[in-house]
Amino acid sequence: MSDSTSATRPDQGDSSHEDYVPTGTDHVAQRVAEISDEDAEARAAGLLAGLGSYELDDEDAALLAGGFDDGTSEEALNQDPVLAIVGRPNVGKSTLVNRILGRREAVVEDTPGVTRDRVQYTADWNGRNFTLVDTGGWESNARGIDLRVAEQAEIAVEMADAVLLVVDAMVGITSSDEAIVRMLRKAKKPIILVGNKVDDIVQEADNAMLWGLGLGEPYPVSAVHGRGVADMLDRVMDVLPEFSAVAGVERSGGPRRIALIGRPNVGKSSLLNKLAGTDRVVVDNVAGTTRDPVDELVELGGRTWRFVDTAGIRRRQHMAQGADFYASLRTQSALEKAEVAVVLIAVDEVLSEQDVRILQLAMESGRALVLAFNKWDLLDDERRKYLEREIDQDLAHVDWAPRVNISAKTGWHKDKLVPALDLALENWDRRIPTGRLNAFLGELVSEHPHPVRGGKQPRILFGTQASSRPPKFVLFTTGFLDPGYRRFITRRLRETFGFEGTPIEVSMRVREKRSRKK
Repeated sequence: MSDSTSATRPDQGDSSHEDYVPTGTDHVAQRVAEISDEDAEARAAGLLAGLGSYELDDEDAALLAGGFDDGTSEEALNQDPVLAIVGRPNVGKSTLVNRILGRREAVVEDTPGVTRDRVQYTADWNGRNFTLVDTGGWESNARGIDLRVAEQAEIAVEMADAVLLVVDAMVGITSSDEAIVRMLRKAKKPIILVGNKVDDIVQEADNAMLWGLGLGEPYPVSAVHGRGVADMLDRVMDVLPEFSAVAGVERSGGPRRIALIGRPNVGKSSLLNKLAGTDRVVVDNVAGTTRDPVDELVELGGRTWRFVDTAGIRRRQHMAQGADFYASLRTQSALEKAEVAVVLIAVDEVLSEQDVRILQLAMESGRALVLAFNKWDLLDDERRKYLEREIDQDLAHVDWAPRVNISAKTGWHKDKLVPALDLALENWDRRIPTGRLNAFLGELVSEHPHPVRGGKQPRILFGTQASSRPPKFVLFTTGFLDPGYRRFITRRLRETFGFEGTPIEVSMRVREKRSRKK
């Protein structure tokens, strides 16, 4: 991988947003390789001793004392509790989602059932994290695309630990609200009733009418103005478990777990059938035939693997809204249970926005990553040559992921998945010795020091790997490192230590010198 940098947008005039461009060539990797383990550890010990003169907190001390998360601890396997927001169309669910998140993420329009790119969000309240699932409006007598929306809400409830039922307090109880309550009672999940659009104390009388739903106290809120939302969230924290009881993950050894993901009709089910040697999964040309993820134990390369098929959509033509919901929710759910994501991309079609979104989900999940290009056997040599250039350009941001060219239909090259999976998982699990890491940082900074900003030049005092699965590194610094310089460090970490097939994260802790007592 070269040191070439991505283009900077014209509106990013602030130099802190630009990628750091090194001058000339260097021999950092070679020099690091020439340093003995003993010398590397001795250097790191000296740097660590120097940190004693800086202000450190308890978390710093634990990390520096050798604290390391290899991703197999019980705490690492627990998932945040899940809260689903349901209600009939246009009661203000998306506005409430944005209010809870403190930022505009969910699309808000007057038209019910607006398509959303994401339906699952990471939220927090009073220091506790939870996952928020937004749903389309639920109607009991829905038809067509509205039926898909109703199914979305039911699936979201199935996958949730608790439910926030939003009702329009100004309209009062409708037959649709009563139908939702009947659906929720069957699900047997904790329910918090919210009367939305209560903008002042005068309107709280309208909210009191919601006691008639038989769900206990209705919480009056104004999603637009934020009124009452804090009290509602306090109640949510009372009913949500510490960790999700629904999205539990089985990671106690056994076969390595692979999420097979990709947009509808890209060949996931066909590939799984070829790998399993059976027609275990329904395959149909109508996109999204599979609705529920299907786990399959597969013998491949002389070993057993656990594949999860995540087609996750049952849709009819022109029902992209429901399809997007299922695809996103099922993909995210499967990624939580997996160790490595195999993203299937069809080479006979242009890379779509949905392909890019799914790739982004995979990267954000922190799982190891393999790209599988389906239908490659159908291309002639000339087209393959041009396509490889297109892939290099369009997927430059994931050029660290191993690529496999396959045919889901015939099984062509399916055995090439094994070395790609092994490579990605090996690097996902990888831990770099602290001495070796600091030797790398020392050589890199010596050759390419951080640019001076405002007359100051931040220094890297010490680096350590805080966790694997995926690898995460923490740098103790005297000042804020430009994002572009951190991306440069990340690229050079890959060049020097590999890390093919895994995302890596570099964060920093800016620490000041202890004040001297007189």
